[in-house]
Amino acid sequence: MNGSSDKTHRAGQVVIDLCRACKSDRRHTIIAVDGEGRILRVLCDFCQSQHNYRGGPTRTTGKTSSAKTPRTGVTLPLVSERETLTTPENAPDLGEDTVELEMLLRRIIREECGLTPVVPAEKWLGGEIVFKPGREGLQEKSIPFETFFNKVVMLRNRLRSMEQQINSSDLPADQKAKLQGYITGCYGSLTSFNVLFAKDEDRFKGSGKS
Repeated sequence: MNGSSDKTHRAGQVVIDLCRACKSDRRHTIIAVDGEGRILRVLCDFCQSQHNYRGGPTRTTGKTSSAKTPRTGVTLPLVSERETLTTPENAPDLGEDTVELEMLLRRIIREECGLTPVVPAEKWLGGEIVFKPGREGLQEKSIPFETFFNKVVMLRNRLRSMEQQINSSDLPADQKAKLQGYITGCYGSLTSFNVLFAKDEDRFKGSGKS
């Protein structure tokens, strides 16, 4: 039994556990404990699924298992890797109040910037991104779709935030136009990833094209 089960917990605290839906170690919020403070049920902060507590993280080799069962209708929250895994238990130098304040600020910033949860195309859910070397004898690399999709979404959001900052800055109009051109070019280069998104409004658009 891991250390998370050896101490008293309460609803609302955050722990790392194996998410039954993501098939990966994720940051969870405790939603039910027994009379002795043992964790009974948790809510995954990444996919918002609820499940019985599984005893804590399973990641010991740096690799996470990929999800094999597609999950239809899933909306992925906009969170960073730090936000999915940081808890008072695995960041004792920060302290519980500091960790909770940081996560609250991250959520507020997302809401104020208008960054809403993004719906991935259903056919990719539970899949993998596989990189195959061009030479024989080299090991291929696979990434769970949800992990790759989250990184693409975060890149898109940072470009949008940069665009907002440029538009609201005091830069001369010609410099704004030049910087906007660079960002539009970035959007255009990333349109290949539009197949990952379920909704047209979430996709990259460059030079007036999807």
